[in-house]
Amino acid sequence: MQESANVSEKVAGLLLGIAAIRIDTEEPFTWASGWKSPIYCDNRLTLSYPSIRSYIRDELSILVKEKFDGTEAIAGVATAGIPQGVLVADCLGLPFMYVRSKAKDHGLTNRIEGKITRGQKVVVIEDLVSTGGSSMNAIEALQHSGVEVLGMASIFSYGFKKAEDLFRGKGISTHSLSNYDTLIDVALKENYVKAAEVDQLKLWRIDPAHWG
Repeated sequence: MQESANVSEKVAGLLLGIAAIRIDTEEPFTWASGWKSPIYCDNRLTLSYPSIRSYIRDELSILVKEKFDGTEAIAGVATAGIPQGVLVADCLGLPFMYVRSKAKDHGLTNRIEGKITRGQKVVVIEDLVSTGGSSMNAIEALQHSGVEVLGMASIFSYGFKKAEDLFRGKGISTHSLSNYDTLIDVALKENYVKAAEVDQLKLWRIDPAHWG
């Protein structure tokens, strides 16, 4: 839909404008995985800009309502997905829970924080989707707790084939406000990158583990 394309472009422009997404093909960033990357995304920065925070909250809420009929609760993925998920849950007037990367080693040893109701229809909120591993880990934790995961909504997705295959293989529907292809188009149009850099950016997305 054209409206979705407009949202995707606007979100990409907003993220670039506040340096939540940075691009540098000459001095790449190093991810926690060890990958060298010409791009780094930190959507937590959006929380410091009220108008941008509100726009993303509203668009994620619209996405949930349009794509996941019957949603009964929102789940955030720790840690960056927690504030985004809270904002969406509040906007939609729905219960909220969040999923830790692993269970606590003290107290109640919870992996999932919040009230869990078996059979409850839940949508997962992520700030960013890269390889999809941590997101799927959280989704499976929710499923094992007895809730029904309708799918996942995120602010930005790199669109890696590995992640797409993972979610498709598990039958999980995913939707992002913006994506890597749109980001590159907007970055070029708004002079965040030069035309000569675009080929490198496209090559990285194809094989990020061996790029550079």
